[in-house]
Amino acid sequence: MDYRELDTSNCSVGRAVEIVGQTWVLLILREVSQGIRRFTEIQDRLGVSRSVLSDRLDGLVAAGILELREYREPGQRRRAAYHLTQKGRDLYPAITALREWGDKYLADPEGPATVVLHRGCGAHVHAKLVCDAGHELTPEDLERRAGPGARRRVAA
Repeated sequence: MDYRELDTSNCSVGRAVEIVGQTWVLLILREVSQGIRRFTEIQDRLGVSRSVLSDRLDGLVAAGILELREYREPGQRRRAAYHLTQKGRDLYPAITALREWGDKYLADPEGPATVVLHRGCGAHVHAKLVCDAGHELTPEDLERRAGPGARRRVAA
């Protein structure tokens, strides 16, 4: 089945964009992945309104990307902090790819504001397209075939 014949209603990219394509979501995930986990800290760092931040965090929790964990500092009331779930951690390569693209094409002339290094050896971290056999790929190396959930496009 040719790609042009496929119904795109079962598209993983489209479904992912419904979640992470909302304004502020990727920036919220950036903050949480860097250890900024309290509502007020996220709001302060991003400058997003309380209502929008609350809506986006609720959506990320409902999607299973973030989870709330209660904590209590001595002498303080209980509070909740946001943490990445495994589903959220699995998004990090996509965020890394976006960061790299932004660093290459959109950073200030003096360079990007941050770099990401491997804590173990100090080398720069990169996102790569790699097949199961270990070959590094470019978009021109890819072939798209119908998957198990493919459906034929219905003519309008």
